[in-house]
Amino acid sequence: MLEMSSPTFAQLLNNVGDHVTGDETETNSVHQVLTMELPVQQSIPFVLSFSNLTYSVRVRRKNIFPAIFGRRTDEPPSTRTKVLLNDISGEARDRELLAVLGASGSGKSTLIDALANRIAKESLKGEVKLNGEPLHSKLLKVISAYVMQDDLLYPMLTVEETLMFSAEFRLPRTLSKSKKKGRVQALIDQLGLRNAAKTIIGDEGHRGVSGGERRRVSIGIDIIHDPIILFLDEPTSGLDSTSAFMVIKVLQRIAQSGSIVIMSIHQPSYRILGLLDRLIFLSRGQTVYSGSPLNLPQFFTDFGHPIPENENKTEFALDLIRELEGSPDGTNSLVEFNRKWKNTNRNSATTPARYDLSLKEAISASISRGKLVSGATNDAANPTSMVPTFANPIWTEMAVLSKRSFTNSWRMPEIFAVRFGAVMVTGFILATMFWRLDDSPRGVRERIGFFAFAMSTTYYTCAEALPVFIHERFIFMRETAYNAYRRSSYCLSHALVSIPALIFLSISFAALTFWAVGLDGGTSSFLFYLSVVLASFWAGNSFVTFLSGVIPHVMIGYVIVVAIFAYYLLFSGFFLNRDRIPSYWIWFHYLSLVKYPYEAVLQNEFKDPMKCFVRGIQLFDNSPLGDVPISLKEKLLDSISKTLNVRITSSTCVMTGADILVQQGITQLNKWNCLWVTIAWGFFFRILFYFSLLLGSKNKRR
Repeated sequence: MLEMSSPTFAQLLNNVGDHVTGDETETNSVHQVLTMELPVQQSIPFVLSFSNLTYSVRVRRKNIFPAIFGRRTDEPPSTRTKVLLNDISGEARDRELLAVLGASGSGKSTLIDALANRIAKESLKGEVKLNGEPLHSKLLKVISAYVMQDDLLYPMLTVEETLMFSAEFRLPRTLSKSKKKGRVQALIDQLGLRNAAKTIIGDEGHRGVSGGERRRVSIGIDIIHDPIILFLDEPTSGLDSTSAFMVIKVLQRIAQSGSIVIMSIHQPSYRILGLLDRLIFLSRGQTVYSGSPLNLPQFFTDFGHPIPENENKTEFALDLIRELEGSPDGTNSLVEFNRKWKNTNRNSATTPARYDLSLKEAISASISRGKLVSGATNDAANPTSMVPTFANPIWTEMAVLSKRSFTNSWRMPEIFAVRFGAVMVTGFILATMFWRLDDSPRGVRERIGFFAFAMSTTYYTCAEALPVFIHERFIFMRETAYNAYRRSSYCLSHALVSIPALIFLSISFAALTFWAVGLDGGTSSFLFYLSVVLASFWAGNSFVTFLSGVIPHVMIGYVIVVAIFAYYLLFSGFFLNRDRIPSYWIWFHYLSLVKYPYEAVLQNEFKDPMKCFVRGIQLFDNSPLGDVPISLKEKLLDSISKTLNVRITSSTCVMTGADILVQQGITQLNKWNCLWVTIAWGFFFRILFYFSLLLGSKNKRR
């Protein structure tokens, strides 16, 4: 079939030249690409068919009545099966808008998830095919996109920046930067976002774009690579009628460019209904109507409930469905009527579509047409291998992720300012509390207390990293679900972006406390002290990051972080020496993140075996005899000397730094090993963070 087809983004891109004059950011003919005329060419039909889709979940139901009446029972909680999809069949065609309608709980979002491969295979029954061939998960991820109901965007990026970052993820590095920018500009025009291109997305604390514009940006980041299939979960939810109409108008243009567009929608207006090509009405997981909006009046007339002339068709249908759901027989009569009506009223909307091309041929033709530009090839022998799993190598993904994260954080300096303020206030308090400690026994005890508190403080100030990933979790899940980038790229870039801030905080804290407290050793000792503080920040940040990948709630996460850090300090060896910790708790001592930096800085401070910290009569300073006259202390020393047969005078050194370390039970690892172990803890928790993302972000229902 020959017809004038609308340009794909790849074809629009062909009008954008590589030549750039002056600044690299300027492109040629950016705003004229949408008005180009294309030659008549053969249509590339895709048909997504689904048959007998059935999905149910088991719901646990506790028997609460015995507990209410004070009686106990040993009966286990009962379970029941709730059917969310019940034998759903239909099809979606390219260049058409398919809308799934129904009341809340009817199964709209569940059907979209089933078609988008967001339900585990072992739980979903039925078949989903593209051009008559099974649609594998790997291929579907590359040729499709899924727009969630919530607008999950970085608040401090502009519309243009958001789309540009998406282009850098989705489009291959072989595509020139000018062409990527040209594609973004073309998409901005097609989405009607030209006036908002330089406006930030915004959030509760920062004014940004409107709700309708934000929704169109959410659609834009998922269609930048020109997908063959586009799934949307209630794209008009929360929008006013004008914004909702504009969003559906954009989706219509996307469909007409050669894509299959499938969306769920709650209650479309009369204007929106005129843009839809096919409808599926659901009620409690069953199909009560499937076909063209034009056939709705005839359908309900034949059912015995004609639609009044001036009433919205979909509103009447949804009201009738709700009324039937409240009846004893439910919507069974309407479901059965729909089956009979489809068999007796065959037309273009109910007859299965014919496609002239196999899946291999259709994808190959689509690639040659330029629709799949993410590094696609013409390997027609295997449709799965035609398109790469990821558009870019890992180092490109890391660079783009790091740049995006840094840009968003740079525009929210208050977050870092609060953390920097907490570190500086803590450092100032410690510096003034432990000002210029001497080398007396009391000074030794105070130094040990300073080190314990200072090292534990570095961990507590890392708690601010907890909400960072929790807030980004759903953005990450949306982007990785359809292979925008690798999970490993995200983990590595996440670590790299955090390092500059940790270095700055470490230098500030170490410089503020080292000389003020009067720590020993000069420049070399300061550099080691700085390294330990940095390693502590690194280990603490990695630990909190790992917890953020496991715990989905910020408040629960804070409670767990504070509790675990308190246990780390308790078992660090400060309150109880290693040999005094009960054997059944000793394992926690070796797991304590505070133990290793605490022992490292103690060894750094008391490393000189020739430096004396307790001489002669100072031996009595930390005892009840500390306040007696010096003459009496000297007589006591003479008595001790005679008893031990060792000459001890008021100037005799009785405790060196090495003795203090032995007294504190620090005898197993030297200071460098403690530093390496602390750094290794940081890498260990980053690896655990990666596996938590790998296992916990499947984004599929069970």
